[in-house]
This record gives sequence, C-alpha cells and structure tokens, in this order.
Amino acid sequence: MRYIWSGAITFGLIHIPIRLYTAARDRPLHFHYMRRNDLCPISYAKVCRRTGAEVSKDEMVKAFEYRKGEYVILEDEDFEKAAPEKTHNIEVTEFIDEKEVDFKYIEKPYYTEPTADAKKVYALLRETMRKTGKAGICRLVLKNREHLALLKPHEPFIMLYQLRFDNEIVRPENPNPPEARAVASERELALAVQLVEQLSGTFHPEHYSDTYTEELRKIIEEKAQGRKRPAIRAQPPPLTPAPDLLARLKESLKANQDKKQEEILVK
Repeated sequence: MRYIWSGAITFGLIHIPIRLYTAARDRPLHFHYMRRNDLCPISYAKVCRRTGAEVSKDEMVKAFEYRKGEYVILEDEDFEKAAPEKTHNIEVTEFIDEKEVDFKYIEKPYYTEPTADAKKVYALLRETMRKTGKAGICRLVLKNREHLALLKPHEPFIMLYQLRFDNEIVRPENPNPPEARAVASERELALAVQLVEQLSGTFHPEHYSDTYTEELRKIIEEKAQGRKRPAIRAQPPPLTPAPDLLARLKESLKANQDKKQEEILVK
C-alpha cells in the first residue's frame, strides 16, 4: 500500500517521523454517461471559456480571484509557505478522553506507521495513550487544507481520525425538538426497553455488506443477459398509532422470541 503523506507526530519536544495510509475506501459502481439513441460515449473536456480550446493538465494552474476579474496564481510552494511546519507535522495540541468526541465530528480514518528509527518512541506514545485512556487532538495539512484530527491507539497502530471542524456541522435552522412532556407510559417504556435488550448483541462489521450495490450488480448482469426485473415500488410502513403502541410492542417481543426459537432449532 502506498502512503499518502509523510511527516511527524509532535507533542511537547517529542518528534515521531511517520507515514500516513488511507484506512477506508469507497467502492462505488462506475457508470458511463452515453447518448441514449446510439450509446455514443460523452466526454468532459477541460476547455478555455474564451476560445473553446481544450486545455491539457500540465497547462492548468490554481488561481484565486481576489478582485472581480483579477486573479493570483498559486504554486505548490505557496501553499507550503502558508504554514511550513503544519505541512510536515501532525501537531498534538492536547490529550483528551476519547469519549469526549461526538461521532458526528468523525470523518475519515487513517493508519500511521513509524519510520524504522522511530518504532520505540511510536510504541511509547501508543502504550501511553492506551494506559491513560487518552486520545490526542491534533492538526495537520492534507491536500492544501488544514484538518482537525484525533490520534487513538489501535493495536498495533496509532490511528488518525480526520475530524470535522465545529463550523462544518450543520445545525437545524428552526430547531423544534419533541416536547419533553410527551413521554410514553411506564408500561410502554418497560416493553420498549425489553425489546431493545432482546435485539441487543455485539457489533461484527464483517457480518454487514452493501446489499444495495450487490442487488444493483445483479440487475446489471440480468440486463446484460437480456433479462429484466419487474418494477417494484417500496411502500413506507404505516406509522404506529399511539393507541396501538402497547399491542405492537408485545407483538414485536413475541415475534422476536419466536424467531430466536426457530434459529435454535435450526442449529
């Protein structure tokens, strides 16, 4: 696997040279846009808006419009000049309890790997965070943009989780939370807790897959063979009326108990 960034984790006077690797990947189906009547492929060319001439990649530059119609060209070295230390360092600003970070801030995971001469100090940081239950809040620059991140031990690595800045989180424009007084009855709550406990288990990520994409692949294969599935429109389930809530909870508990019993018999 090729690393996407190299630099160092720094905290206090400690400097740990590392490489950064992507720990997640998108696996979408890739579609081509084509003209319907003759399946002519459609291309998206980079063209000059003034002349219509196609522009090659090596001719393109990044420019910022600082006044209407006036631009400044920026080269790669200009981005480094903005904050040279941040382009090469993952600077730990503080250590926190990892549970303090709300899930909505977590964006993307990465593996970190120490260079050959940094293995001991890397292991020291990893084991220290594990023993104290702490995670490191840090900053780094990736692709000419500063990011907030979280460093967290994950045997045998220190994982880096890219975080969203607070101003990137969208808040409801007209928050209208449910009334605090609109609470279910004690009996309803007890049955709901029982149902949740019945459905509780241990998370095994390997048990889950992208079933939508799998079904879409099957449809593609069927169409390629000249077969076509009939259209089926999914109907949203009806809302459970409040007077029926207690009965529905009881039915759900019984259905789940029956299902578990069937699974035991099959085994």
